[in-house]
This record gives sequence, structure tokens and C-alpha cells, in this order.
Amino acid sequence: MTERLDVLKTYKLYIDGAFPRSESGRTTPVLGPGPKGKASSKIKAIAPAIAHVAKASRKDLRDAVEAARKAQPKWADATAYLRGQILYRMAEMLEGKRDEFVDALSSVDIAPTRAATTTKKAASTKAMRPLTPTQEVSLTIDRLVNYSGWSDKFSQVVGCQNAVAGPFYNFTIPEATGVVAAIAPREAPLLALVSLLAPAICSGNAVVAITSEANPLVGAILGEVLATSDLPAGVVNILTGEHDELVPQIATHRDIDAIHAANLDAKHNATLRAGIAENLKRVMVRTNIDWTSPDCQSPWWIESFVEFKTIWHPSAV
Repeated sequence: MTERLDVLKTYKLYIDGAFPRSESGRTTPVLGPGPKGKASSKIKAIAPAIAHVAKASRKDLRDAVEAARKAQPKWADATAYLRGQILYRMAEMLEGKRDEFVDALSSVDIAPTRAATTTKKAASTKAMRPLTPTQEVSLTIDRLVNYSGWSDKFSQVVGCQNAVAGPFYNFTIPEATGVVAAIAPREAPLLALVSLLAPAICSGNAVVAITSEANPLVGAILGEVLATSDLPAGVVNILTGEHDELVPQIATHRDIDAIHAANLDAKHNATLRAGIAENLKRVMVRTNIDWTSPDCQSPWWIESFVEFKTIWHPSAV
């Protein structure tokens, strides 16, 4: 009787609707649970590694930003209703891969950590209650459905009609910022990643997403979901790689208009903040987020990644 040898899958990057390898040719093994962990029922390997993911380089990041910049104007010009329909389709396709996501979340142990906080108020915030893989996938699907509903409604919440003296109407309306970089934290690697990118694409931005370092596997699988969800190529690009290598490049890249990140360590937080002084990009770093909270699906998360245009229009006397 011969021993069965499993061939580990190598997950590639997701850039411009395609799945290229890293231009550097590098990959990183994704390690399974430790001795006390529970082995996955579907992903098995005789070695500690359960899969490999591409390790993105600076060149891969530049390619992703170029793809996002090319796709963003057409995505922003699409009707809000269409964007909502596509986000809903993303939720449907994610539902179809529910078991695969649950298995990927179950297969990687994430050591508990507490992100550095900058204020006493943030430090006192209660940590998110632990989620089972099944709960995390269900919440992720719900989050996409939520933002699909906001796509044609958020402008009425964050925009306004202004009172002015004279025979005029004065409207303030939101417009997409442009290209947004989303940097996922260690915890809740799937739910957090979707919670960071969904409000940005909901309003017409394009996104370059950096997956969680603790479990990049779910981000790589998310790319397979996006490829079959009617989302135009380049609107979301997903990179798996080391934050130490990619965050400084994101901070200094002049064609990235905004950054959406959460629970970064103090070094990466300082790096992103320094980028503001150099190229004036908008940086939103959230700390100690409870990803199960309804606050994560508020229209005010969308508001962080839109610019406001005021229109004056004469009215009849």
C-alpha cells in the first residue's frame, strides 16, 4: 500500500482580474495548526504547511495600483444601483465558497495579540469576542449584503441640500476619492478584510488590498470569489505579502489616494502617518475594532473615502 502524497496548492495574487505569480517568484508557506490545534478535515499535508501563497513585491504593488487607477473611473461612473447589485453578487459567490472559507479559517491558528493603541480611550475598548470560522463567514456575507444596500443610499445620508440666501439651490454631493489601499489586521482575517474594502468600493473607489499576515489564505480565496462575481477587473486587487515590505511602499506611493487600515502596530502606523506629510493621502487607521459591531457597516465608514462637491443651481424667482 502506497502512502498518499498531497500536492499543496499555491495561491497567486489577484491583479486586474487575473491571477499572476509574484514578479519576484517568491512564495510563502501557510502553516497549519500547532500540536494542540485541530487538523482541517479538507486541507491535509504531511508537512506543517497546508498551502503556499505568492509573496508580493514592490513591483506587484505598483502593478496593482496601475490596474486600480485604470478601472476606477468606469467603476465610479457606474450607477449606484449596479454597484449594489455587484456587491450582492459578491456575497452570493462568497456563500458558494462557504465551506472552503470555513476550512481555511479553521486550518490556521492565529495567536492572540493586542494592537498598539494611541489613546487611553482606545486602550480601554473591549476586545472583540472570539468568532468561530462559521460565524466569521456568515458575518462577512452579511457585511457585503449590507454595503450593497448602502450603495444607492449613502449619498442621501452624507450629502445635503444647503440653505443659502438668494434664488439658488445649493447641493453637496459625495464623489469617490480614487484608489484606496486596504490593510487587513491579524484578527478576523476575512471579516476585517471585507469590512475595510467594501465601504471603499461601495462608493466608487478602486482598492488594492493587503491580506492579513496571520492568515493570508482567506484573502487569496477571496480573489477567486471576486473573479466570478461580475466585479470589473482592477476594481479590487488582492496582494498577499509581508506588511513590513509593503506598508512603506503604500505610504510613499503617490498614486494611492487613501488608506484604510486597522489595528496596525506602532511602527506601521507611524510609517503611514509620515506618508501624509509627503504626499497628502488620506489615512484612516482604526484601532481596537469589534468587527462584529454594527458600527462596521455604518454609512460613516463610506464617508471616509469620498470627496464632497458643492453645486450651485439657480431657481425660479
